Parts: sequence; C-alpha cells; structure tokens
Amino acid sequence: MELGMIGLGRMGINMVVRLQKADHHCIAWDRKEEKTQSVVKEGAFGTTSLEEFVQKLTAPRAIWLMVPAAVVDPMLKQLVPLLQPDDVIIDGGNSYYHDDIRRAAELKPKGIHYMDAGTSGGVWGADRGYCLMIGGDDAIVKRCEPIFAALAPGIEEAPRTPGREKIGGTAEHGYLHCGANGAGHFVKMVHNGIEYGMMASYAEGLNILRHANAGKDKASADAETTPLRDPEHYQYDLNLADITEIWRRGSVISSWLLDLAAAALLDSPDLSKFAGRVSDSGEGRWTLKAAIDESIPAPVLSAALFERFSSRGEGDFADKVLSALRFQFGGHNEKSAARNEGA
Repeated sequence: MELGMIGLGRMGINMVVRLQKADHHCIAWDRKEEKTQSVVKEGAFGTTSLEEFVQKLTAPRAIWLMVPAAVVDPMLKQLVPLLQPDDVIIDGGNSYYHDDIRRAAELKPKGIHYMDAGTSGGVWGADRGYCLMIGGDDAIVKRCEPIFAALAPGIEEAPRTPGREKIGGTAEHGYLHCGANGAGHFVKMVHNGIEYGMMASYAEGLNILRHANAGKDKASADAETTPLRDPEHYQYDLNLADITEIWRRGSVISSWLLDLAAAALLDSPDLSKFAGRVSDSGEGRWTLKAAIDESIPAPVLSAALFERFSSRGEGDFADKVLSALRFQFGGHNEKSAARNEGA
C-alpha cells in the first residue's frame, strides 16, 4: 500500500523504515530537507514541497501526520486545499481527542476522511513495532488496515493471553479500532496518563533505595531537622543497576519501562547526564480533566503530573511561602538543601 508521511522526527522516520521493510511504499515530506533525504536512503520517495508531496500520491490518498499536536491545525490549513474527496488523513501524534472530533466534522463536508491513531513505541518502534489505538469510521479504518498491521508489533511480541484464541480480533496483533473519531486518542491519552504514574512509581522507589545509606550521613543534630531515629537500619549501599536488572527477571513489576530504567542506570549509575526537569506534553493533564468530568478518582495520576510540575521549579514559590511562614511564626531559619548525594 502507498502512504504519505508528513513529519520525519524520531518516530516518523522509524515508521517509514518499518513500512518500507514491509514492502509498503512511502512518499515523505518534512520541512527540513535533510530529514527527507534520510528516508530516501531507505527506499522512500522524498519530496521538496507539500504540493509535490500531494501530487506524487495516488488518489485516493492516505496521508499520515506525525507532527506535534500544536502543528496539526496549521498543517491541515496548508494540506486540505490540495486534497480531493475520499482522501484520508491520519493523525498519529498526541492530539487532544476533542480536536479530533472537531477536525473530522470540519473535513466531512469536503469528503475528506479523518482518523486519529494514538501511537506508542517511541524510538524503538522500527524494530519492535508500534501499539496503535485508532479512531474513525469503520470502512476507512478497514481501507488502511494493511498500514496498521505493518506498523504494529504482531502477535509474537507478547505471550498469548490464555483464551484469547477463542476471541480473535486485531488487539493481540498490536492495533485496535477503538471507536469513532477521537476514540483512538482518548485511549492513548489515558495510556500516557498511566505511563506518568508508572514512571513516577519507579522513580520514587529507586530514590528510596538510593538513600538506603542515610544512616551513614553524619549530619549534626539541630532543632530544625528531625533526626533519623535508627541510623543502623539505613546502612546499605545498593547497586541500582543490578537491582533493576534482577527486577526485570521474574518480578511482578517487570515492564518495558523497567527495562529502560535498567539500561539508563547501567549507562550512568548516578544519572549525572540529566537535570531532572521532566516535561509533560499534555496527555496527563487531559487524562485528569477526563477523570474530573467523569467523577473518577485518580490520585496516583494526579500526583505524578504535579511532580513533573515540581521538577521544573513550578513549586519553588510555594516552598518559599512555607519557609517564610515558618520563619514568621517560629523564627525558624532555612536549612541548607545539601545532603549526601554521593551515596
């Protein structure tokens, strides 16, 4: 099948590579010509303008947008006037599902089909494949199914769930038509919210292990710091790279995220490459909004999102307020933030 790919970032490039290896033909375009040339080496056809890109595609066209959520509407403004009725646009980024519903409604009078395809797989997807969560009309999803099947990991990627063979379907192949427009990105939105919580849980647990030698800290006692009652209980210098490695093998908390944590800690045991400023691209916020709208408690996911805000210094002023209040009511002076980070 022929597919046009707009956006050749870390994931877009690898998706083109995977499709080309599966004998699909990709026509590609990116604002940066060097990125377009990088997929030409993989057998894709590179174009130098959006107009050429559309012209080279055979109608009815199938076009995959792999661009940031904020870029989708400006891109559609340029792209849609070049298209014809029965062409298909697939948004594979992390758009807000509300936007999917609006865009599909706006394109319908023009006869242009719109699908949302929540895509998970990161930079490893070229080899591992991509988990795809799809929203759109049945017939159009079916038309593009060869693309979804080629991008997805396939049934061999995970042990088969007992009894699943009686049900069938595409889910165990790694792609799923979740429902109408917006359903794919809704499922991907919650997926990413869960990811926030899982990452935060690993991070907090590993931090507790890292400071299991707190009893060796010879900090002087003072009125401003609660002393460690039983320092003899915290005398362990633990190897986190080894711990994450054993957890990968037979543990109930094993996961691909844990695999990545083990690799990161092996490469840099103190993670000195990283400042610890954690971004959020929107999905965690949108997941919490859905939880509020549905009156569903989500304390773990909300705590994980707020921790990301804190990592970027967004809580610094609140911390200053706390220090100021302690000083005002009790004359308490701030203590230095320095602690035994070399442990």
